[in-house]
Amino acid sequence: MTAVSKTKTSYYRRLYVAWLIEQGVASIPALMDATGMPRRTAQDTLSALAELDIVCEFAQTPGAPNHIGAYVIRDWGAINPKWIKANLAQIKAVLDYP
Repeated sequence: MTAVSKTKTSYYRRLYVAWLIEQGVASIPALMDATGMPRRTAQDTLSALAELDIVCEFAQTPGAPNHIGAYVIRDWGAINPKWIKANLAQIKAVLDYP
């Protein structure tokens, strides 16, 4: 595979993380397990979703102690999650994710 720009890998990483959250892989540890990315990268990627107008929020589990819950995509903005699903193999290949 030819060299891929940092811009493209960053964009694909954000799309993939948002897609994983939508599929129920919705915590930092779960994202780390699914992708192999370090904790800081997972946290930074979640924070960067807003730059794509993807609204991602942490939803506290009712009655659970603080910080127990999962991330939820509230709005995809201009992103089409069907495109992500259709191009998942390419996205994962570019990112070298399992």
